[in-house]
Amino acid sequence: MFWVLLLLLAWAVAGTACTRLCLAAVHTAAMDTKEATAAPDHDLTLYEAAFLSGGPRRVADLTLVSMARQRRLLLARTGWATVVDPRGRDEMERSVIGAIGPQGQSRIEPVRDAAAAADAVGSLADRLVSAGLAVPDAARDDIGAAVRQVRLAGMAVAALGAIALLAPDRSEMPAHLVALWFALPFALTLSCLAIARIEIHPYTRWASPAGQRLLSALVRHSGGGDDRTYLTSVAVRGVRAIGEPDLRAAFAHREQHHEAMHWRE
Repeated sequence: MFWVLLLLLAWAVAGTACTRLCLAAVHTAAMDTKEATAAPDHDLTLYEAAFLSGGPRRVADLTLVSMARQRRLLLARTGWATVVDPRGRDEMERSVIGAIGPQGQSRIEPVRDAAAAADAVGSLADRLVSAGLAVPDAARDDIGAAVRQVRLAGMAVAALGAIALLAPDRSEMPAHLVALWFALPFALTLSCLAIARIEIHPYTRWASPAGQRLLSALVRHSGGGDDRTYLTSVAVRGVRAIGEPDLRAAFAHREQHHEAMHWRE
């Protein structure tokens, strides 16, 4: 009856993982209830919209694009950033200028990383979390870790089922019945992942449900061809919303440089 012990282990693994995911979902649902009335009349700034759409790196991208369009920062096609006006108009811009350094020139990717980790972005994140518009790091990490654990549990159940089928001593139990018994905990993990994809997926983004509603309202009300509309598009959609060929080439070169460094590591 060795396969029975493996089956019990499979149920224990699947049950523990799915229970953790359910508890994380309940915690997030409770947070959603508290945030349902959070900041209903709050007008998002472009920096806030960028953070809620893509996190700290999106804020850095928006700042770089905004300064480049105002000709206070030159973003070359080769992936280099050069300071034209060293006077930052807000904390985000001063963070970018400080990340470029005293030489006034640096590659875009390190500037982006340093600006995303700056205190100005951290303060922005804290304000959004306090207002109930952004998902706290702990909640987002709990959801992600729980989903990963359920995935691993599914693979573990499949592996335990394979071992049980290959074991020489299965008593008189037919192989297809053994496989059916192991299919039950495996189906449990798959169903939990499917439900998480539908019900919990929105919480894994940077914006809470309240923040997502404000983002949707911001997109609906942004129209026309002015500069704010353009920057709103960059804040919400990222650098893929950039229309200028030279500016797009600068960020495309940045991505190529980032991939090259990743492969070297």
